[in-house]
Order: sequence, then structure tokens, then C-alpha cells
Amino acid sequence: MPPQCRFRPVGRRRSARWLVLVAVAVSVSAWAQPQVPLELRVVGGLGGVNQYTRYEAPFWTRQLEQLSGGKYSAQIVPFDRAGIRGQEVLSMVRLGTLPFGTLLLSQAAPKDAELAAPDLAGLNPDAATLRRTVAAFRPRLEALLRERHGAELLAVYAYPAQVLFCSKPLADLSGLRGRTVRTSSATQADWVESLGARPVQTPFADIVDNVRAGNADCAITGTMSGNTIGLHQVTTHIHTLPINWGLSVFVANGATWRALPDDLRALLKRELPRLERDIWMEAERETEAGVACNVGAATCVGGTPGHMTAVRPAAADKAVQRELLKATVLPRWLQRCGAACAESWNRYLAPVAGIDAKPKQP
Repeated sequence: MPPQCRFRPVGRRRSARWLVLVAVAVSVSAWAQPQVPLELRVVGGLGGVNQYTRYEAPFWTRQLEQLSGGKYSAQIVPFDRAGIRGQEVLSMVRLGTLPFGTLLLSQAAPKDAELAAPDLAGLNPDAATLRRTVAAFRPRLEALLRERHGAELLAVYAYPAQVLFCSKPLADLSGLRGRTVRTSSATQADWVESLGARPVQTPFADIVDNVRAGNADCAITGTMSGNTIGLHQVTTHIHTLPINWGLSVFVANGATWRALPDDLRALLKRELPRLERDIWMEAERETEAGVACNVGAATCVGGTPGHMTAVRPAAADKAVQRELLKATVLPRWLQRCGAACAESWNRYLAPVAGIDAKPKQP
């Protein structure tokens, strides 16, 4: 391994975060040495969920070496176990301190609100709509990441549908009024507030403890992700209408990407779309499998059987969600994002959503 790819000792006064940065940093100059096997350092998505354990980690730790005949390999660590805040990933990629990283779009949105566009709460009520939305917005997403953040978009990943888990009975969306709901993004908070509930942002790893302690009555998270962390043990009802999907992107620092050996770039361009396809197929499968596991159905596969009650959305709930998108979620996003985002929405997403963006007049 080239010396630039190894961990380096640091003084006691250096922070743990600096240790992480040294661990993930890769010197581009080392890639000009063909006689030395190249080992990439990658920061992946959320650890402990199936997207990471079944797909991201095996691809980088095993498949890359096999596909390249031993010429290239990689180490990967999930961002939530690497001492890195999700909000920092894109900045670190831009600076080059993180060559390759997986980024939740919702966590990048506070610094660049336009990145949240394809996963606004209520925009994609099913997987088919989500696919159309991402396909329509992908050219804009590539341009945003390259022009504003110096990052090359290599893949777009989806988690299982983000839905409501509640610790008390819930018949329909109107029942959220007065409750405290865990959210993970501004767009989810807008959605929750418009229903008369109080949003509270909580890290993924802390969801169960907060619900158990009574700090949240409900939580929005993935159907299977919630099961994986044991949320089914502290909640009783799961409302299965997808609120959004937790889209994430896998990106590379632009200079790093351009400096990779040609054959490695070609390999990644060929194989990462396959990884993306597999993750999307799993996200769709796990959306229903997660519900099955949370309620303890015989069709539960890959999760832990629970005893929850599934609340399937009626036509009224679907109509309410679309109205929330039109009347609250989209206008509030535009207020954060600006007139240019209205133009972007109308060009790329209005044809899919069937809703035009009207920027706030001065």
C-alpha cells in the first residue's frame, strides 16, 4: 500500500475527526504508480442498514478487487460511524479531504436547498413515481454537484419508503395533529407541521431511545430501516404511505475522479450503475418486506417479526398528501431555495409532478 494510503500517527492534540480525515484521504499522486496496487478509501451510507451491509460494503471490500483482477481494492466505512457528520460529507468531497463519499440529499439541503428537489415530502407516493422523478432531475443533479461542489455524480441510491411509525393508534393522517414526530429533513418538517404536528429532528441512531423516552410520539424512517433498529418494539402502528425515500448520492471529488487510471474509471462507470440498480430493487422489495416484518406477517424476509398494525392509506390520505405538497411543502422549499429553483422545478420536475412552481413575489 502506498504510504499516502496508510493511517498516519498524529499528536495527542489532534482530534478524532482528523484521524478520520487522514484515514479516508488518498493522494492522487499515488495513482500514477502502476506498480503499486491501488486501494481506495470510501465513506458509505448509513451503517447497519441493508443498503450498506448487503450492497455498498461487499462491492467495495470484495467485488472491486475481483472485478479488477486484484489490481484495485477499497476500504469503506459508513459515514455515521466515521466521526463525520452527514452535513459535512459534500464539503469534504469538494475540498478533496474525502475522495469518495455517500451523501443523503436531505443532509446536504441546508447548504444547497436545490439538492432536495427530487425527494420533497409528498412528491413520490410510490416507487414508480420516484424513478420517473429521479430520471427527470438527474441531469440537473449532475450539473449542480459538478458546478457548485466540484463533485462527480457516480450513483443515486434509494432507501425503502420513509413512513410513519407511531406509539399510539393512528387511523389516518389527520390523527397526527398535536403529536411530536421525528423528522430528518426540512421538507419532512414542513409536511409534519402542515398536519398540525410538531417536528423534532433526531439522528437515525437515536430514534428508538427518543420514542421509548416519550420525546417523540411518532417517527418517520424507512420501513425496513425502522425494523432493523428495533423501532417496531416501541411503536404500535405503521402508516404505509411513502412520505419520501431518503435519496442519497455517491460522489467523487472531481480532481480525484479525473486522476484515476482510465481502466479504473471505466470499471466504475460500468459497475456502479449495476450497484445502483441492485440497491433500488432492494429498496422497492424492502418497502413491503419492512411492513410485513413490522406486523409479523408470514412474508417477512430479512427482518425481525413484530406485532404492529399496518394502516394502509385511503384515497383521502393520498389526496391530502398531494395538497400538502402543492400548498405547503413546495412553497416553503421555494422560499428557502429562491427563484432559480422555481425555474429548475418547472423545467425538470413540473412535467412529472403535474404541479408548477410559483416563486414568491417580492
